[in-house]
Amino acid sequence: MDKKKTIQYKRNLFISIFTILGCLITLALILAPGNALARNIKVGIIDCYSGPAAVFGQDALNGFKLALKEINKEGVLGKKIEFATRDTKFKVDIALNMAKELVLRENVDILVGTINSGAALAVSEAVAKREKVPFIVWISKSENITGKKGHRYVFSAGENTAMAGKSGGVALSNKPYIKYWIAGDDYEYGHAIADAAWRNLKARKPEVQLLGKSWWKPGEPDLIPYITSMLAAKPDAVIFATGGRSMTNVMKAIKATGMVDKVAIYVHTGTDHAVLKPLGKEAPEGVMGTMDYHFYYPELAANKRFVNAFNAEYGNPPGFPAFHAYITAHFIAEAYRKAGSLDTEKFIDALEGSKINSPVGRIEMRACDHQAILPMYLGVTKISPELGVAVSSDIYTLRGAEVMPSCKEIMEVRGQ
Repeated sequence: MDKKKTIQYKRNLFISIFTILGCLITLALILAPGNALARNIKVGIIDCYSGPAAVFGQDALNGFKLALKEINKEGVLGKKIEFATRDTKFKVDIALNMAKELVLRENVDILVGTINSGAALAVSEAVAKREKVPFIVWISKSENITGKKGHRYVFSAGENTAMAGKSGGVALSNKPYIKYWIAGDDYEYGHAIADAAWRNLKARKPEVQLLGKSWWKPGEPDLIPYITSMLAAKPDAVIFATGGRSMTNVMKAIKATGMVDKVAIYVHTGTDHAVLKPLGKEAPEGVMGTMDYHFYYPELAANKRFVNAFNAEYGNPPGFPAFHAYITAHFIAEAYRKAGSLDTEKFIDALEGSKINSPVGRIEMRACDHQAILPMYLGVTKISPELGVAVSSDIYTLRGAEVMPSCKEIMEVRGQ
């Protein structure tokens, strides 16, 4: 072969090799599971699926699944939303490990959960903020999540302690009670809800007095000794600051001791169906509570459709965790549609200020703090002959703007 033919042969060989390589690379990109053009949107759920708090975690999961059933009929940007779950066992360290696994190994686009406020704050700071992965909190209620510790990558689709505390403060300030006792779970949520309720009550009624406080570990089985001690101090009213693992226990103890006949009682989430259902007709009547969702209230067509669909799917009505998870899924879908892309930063920009239709009406994800603007419903427990369980009665609605801290206040607590 002469020199000229040899050069031409080599040139053709190089062209062929590069053409083949280019085709292989293109094919690999098309078929790669992680490729944005081919893959679905993946959500990582970290929540509690074992122990007393599992009833809330399962309710949330069911609400999320129901929403995805609706959303995936049409899809989002031509894709489906899928999910993977991890059990936190209500422990902060496990929640952190599970969140890291979902982000670093499962390559999820978004994290959602949790019940435990301490876990939510830890995941927010150590995973979401560090790895720049959006984290939407759907049950944890510490106001610090979107308040003092808030940042670009964390959102909340549920009411927080600032909102609940303000609702409780408004309710109690209109009552004649002066002497108070505070009691609750000795962890982030317990202290946050107690501080918020007392702060708001004191601001509206400066003459109130705090006689003392009682704290116990979350899930404490025997609360009667604590209640006996509280009653001995003769307060006019008691503010219970209890979360998922203790709610049923505290309501049982209130009933067993006849406490509600001796002092006034306020418990945020004390009127929630998930708390009252296990007690049946043995639930205490006359307990004041606040909630941002009831399956029987508000009496809107959208709420009735949600409840009927949930009942048909799971054989029971939705609680507030199901509601929060349901709207979380719709916020995710709406933000991706608005962003027109799977890009994380575009998704966050789109989620800020986004609005969705929900069972309780139009809801906005406030841009300044990434907190969903939700109404709060004040009520008093009362046995319903029709349902055979206690429900919230004499409900009074406080709109989101009435119970949320202002954007200016949020920036101040963040030091901005």
